[in-house]
Parts: sequence; structure tokens; C-alpha cells
Amino acid sequence: MTDAPTRPSPSSGPADARDFTYSVVIPVFNSERIVATTIDRTVEVFRDAGLRLELILVNDGSEDRSWEVIAEKARTTPGVVAVDLLTNYGQHHANVVGLRESTGDYVITMDDDLQNPPDQALLLIERAMEGYDVVFGRFETKQAAGYRRLGSRMIGLINRRVFGQPANLSVSNFRILRRDVVQRIISSRTAHPYITGQALMYSSNRANVDVRHDPRPVGSSNYNLLRIVRLVATILFSYSSFPLRLGALLGFVVAGLSFLFGAYLLIDRVVTGSRVPGWTSLMVLMSIFNGFSIMLLSILGEYVVRTLNAVSDPVTSHVADRVRGPSETQG
Repeated sequence: MTDAPTRPSPSSGPADARDFTYSVVIPVFNSERIVATTIDRTVEVFRDAGLRLELILVNDGSEDRSWEVIAEKARTTPGVVAVDLLTNYGQHHANVVGLRESTGDYVITMDDDLQNPPDQALLLIERAMEGYDVVFGRFETKQAAGYRRLGSRMIGLINRRVFGQPANLSVSNFRILRRDVVQRIISSRTAHPYITGQALMYSSNRANVDVRHDPRPVGSSNYNLLRIVRLVATILFSYSSFPLRLGALLGFVVAGLSFLFGAYLLIDRVVTGSRVPGWTSLMVLMSIFNGFSIMLLSILGEYVVRTLNAVSDPVTSHVADRVRGPSETQG
């Protein structure tokens, strides 16, 4: 990171984008046919705009030759860094690794498949120069399957409940983060990173800018329905006590109903009698003990979650290899 000039402020007017440095973080997964083009276009866009770029590509356990492609680009292209993860950890883990490697005053995260056109990153930067902590790209028309759009709406609902996402703010993986927000994210102690939610948690001044979302030129998306379900589970169980509290509420309701049922059986035995000796006593005891068991399990669950959060391992991924590009002064 450079000796940062005065950061942009809404009251002082837009800053000059050329006064700052930029890191672009791109998680890479099974994209050997397109990632080289993504790199070339990103470098070209920033060079033509006169902006200082650090391009960080994080290979997230690709099964094809993606690592060989980005490593070769890093060896020959100034400002390019290639990082190879030990195995597939997931997009958000790869983004965290990229954030840790980054040195720019601002960090942009984008996909590896050119659906986030590199030239649209300039719109994110222009908006950030107005003094915002975080700027999310808002897609004019999103080129994605129906289940992905449905999943995005579901995640949006969860973001609003869990992270306080404003109703008038759209979020996406195409975003720019100011360095202080990045530092808060990489300093957070969680085994399950979720960059969008953490960006909302660790910022106060956010904005949108309309950007283009292009069709994927090669292959198909790696983000399937199962990955969306896993992301929803990560958000709910790592950043919200809602499932636990819902379970506890249901536990208390079931316990209460069990007590009432036991009382009913006891009264019925006294008033009308029972044709089966011992049946009423057995059912009353089972209702009471089951009710207590469910209630105690719900309470214990609350303590287990708090303990897990307290001892969560901050090392969420491991780097197997790293290649840094030549300096600008080298031939």
C-alpha cells in the first residue's frame, strides 16, 4: 500500500483516481480457456486509464490447467500475482487469500469468466472516488440461470436480516473496497468468510453503480444450486443465531405442549379412569422428561454456538505456491 493521499470525502468532491493504487482480486476455478483473456483485458483497461494495478489471481484448487496458465502470466506480466491454494476452499476463502495478498489503497473483486467486464471496474472506481467505503456493482441485466437469480433473491433477504443491508442497496461479487474495510475483513476471526456480509458489517458508507453483466463467452458457470445452498447455510449458521433461536423457540413450544399433554392425561386418569394400568403414569413421565430434554438441548445448543464462535480457527485456507510478476522496470 502506498503512502495514501487524503481519502475521498463526499464533502470535498470527487478525488483523482490516479492518486491511488488498485488491487484486483480474481478467484480462479477451472477457467483455463478464459482466464488468460481476463488477465490481458484487465491489465489493458487499467494501463489505458493510467491507473496503477496489482492483479492477484487465486487458483482455488482447479482441476484443469488454470494454475499453469496464471503462473505463466505472472512470470511474464508486471504487476500480476498468482497464488495456488492447497485445495478447493470456495470462492469466499479464495477472496480472503487475495485480500491478504493485496497492497492497494482499493481492492476490487471480480469473477474470472469475463461476465464482470474489466472496463466496468472503472465505474466502480469513479463512484468510490466520491468518498464511499464500499461500492457494489448493480447489474443492469444479469446473465444467469433462473435458479441463480432465485438464489440471489434468497441471499438478499438473508443479507437484509443478518447484516442490515439497506433495502435500496444491491450487492454483488463485483465490488470495490477501501483499504480500511479490507483490513477489518482480513482481521476478523471466522472460519467461514462471507465477503459480501463482512463488507456490509465493516463499512458505513456504501453505494451502487450500474454495470454491465456479459454472457460467459466460454463454458458454463461453476456456481450451481448446491453451492448456493451451502452459501445460504454458511450465512445462517456462521453469522446469525436465527436458526438456533428458532430451534430453541420450537423446543420450548414442544416442551410446553408436552407438559400440557401430561397434565391432560393426569386429569383424564383422575376423572374418567384408565383401562390400562400404568399407561397414564408412563405417558405423563415421558411427556415431562421429553419436554425437559428438548428444552435443555436447545439451551445447550446456544452455548455450543457461542463456544464455536469463540474458538473459530482464523486459518481458513493454505497456500501451496505463489508466483509474482516482474517489476515494472524489468524488460
